[in-house]
Amino acid sequence: MRVLVVAVSARMLAQMAVADGYEVTALDRFGDVDLRAVARAATAPSNDALVALASEIADADAVVYGAGLENRPELVERIADGRELLGTASAALGAVRDPWAVGAAARAAGARAPETRSVTDVPALAEGSDIWLRKPRLGGGGRGVRRWAGGRLRPTEILQRRVAGLSCSAVAIGDGRRAVVLGLTEQLHRPPGVQWTGNLTPPRLPGSELTELDGQLGAVCTEVAARFGVRGAFGVDAIWDRRHAWVLEVNPRPTAGLELFGPGSFEAHVRGARGLGLPTPGTAPTTCARVKLVLFAAHDLRAPDPGWWPADLVRDIPHEGETIKRGAPVCTLVSDTSGEPELAARGARLLAALPEAVLAGG
Repeated sequence: MRVLVVAVSARMLAQMAVADGYEVTALDRFGDVDLRAVARAATAPSNDALVALASEIADADAVVYGAGLENRPELVERIADGRELLGTASAALGAVRDPWAVGAAARAAGARAPETRSVTDVPALAEGSDIWLRKPRLGGGGRGVRRWAGGRLRPTEILQRRVAGLSCSAVAIGDGRRAVVLGLTEQLHRPPGVQWTGNLTPPRLPGSELTELDGQLGAVCTEVAARFGVRGAFGVDAIWDRRHAWVLEVNPRPTAGLELFGPGSFEAHVRGARGLGLPTPGTAPTTCARVKLVLFAAHDLRAPDPGWWPADLVRDIPHEGETIKRGAPVCTLVSDTSGEPELAARGARLLAALPEAVLAGG
């Protein structure tokens, strides 16, 4: 089958699809070296422009969308025009990305959800600015999340009560009625702890807590699939307080943590999306890596020759001479042997060895 992959970064899905026997055309914003090594690829600077490119691809039988499109149902509808959509339908995205609807689903499944306030229901600051987070209503990756220090919200923002605990996620496959959890990950964040930088599996918890967390999030995933019609790979983000899973959001498309499980994870996504079956419940997932860590530039950098990067470690490889702006992702480290501290230290050494970019007018 010829599959079109459209995402902000398509490398992960393209590699997983090719490994499972699919022919891939990929559209994203980066066009990384290792993406172009496995798929026909093109780039564009925005999601709207990516969808415009997708309209020019005539030889794809089906389409899979990744991160960046779940908040734009109108774009999902456009890329699926005339193709089989392998994923959650555009009509379901409004509800499954609604924080109040997700909170209701979590509670129906026996989990918990933090109190959420809209722009018209802002609490008095006297309640304490340290207990509320200000965040985009339709966000991703922790971008734009910060403590609320009072004042008006933008129309596109919400307040959510802060919950202390371990940031985690369930990676699941749904068929629109049921869901099976492939595995649990601990989410890694940049200090002070809101911007996502990667995933670790399994979460660093005692065995009894892992079992309880798996049960609670498994029930949530099943409720989410049935209530919203979620199909294929998806993720549920939560905070674990050692007794309860507090559900924050649902990502109704393949998440970054999917890369830690496989091979066969992309095929599981396809089968779930088509309603052809789910992985066997209770079957231990095949883990192909322990840690996934995205490196971000602390200042403007210039990418080296692609062969400079350790081949067994680095993904999302930038092109030689490419300027990487401060705060932008540089590459991704994926390891099946290192722990998170060791991988972070190695990543810091790699970044320190890169040359600074000299920008015109800088």
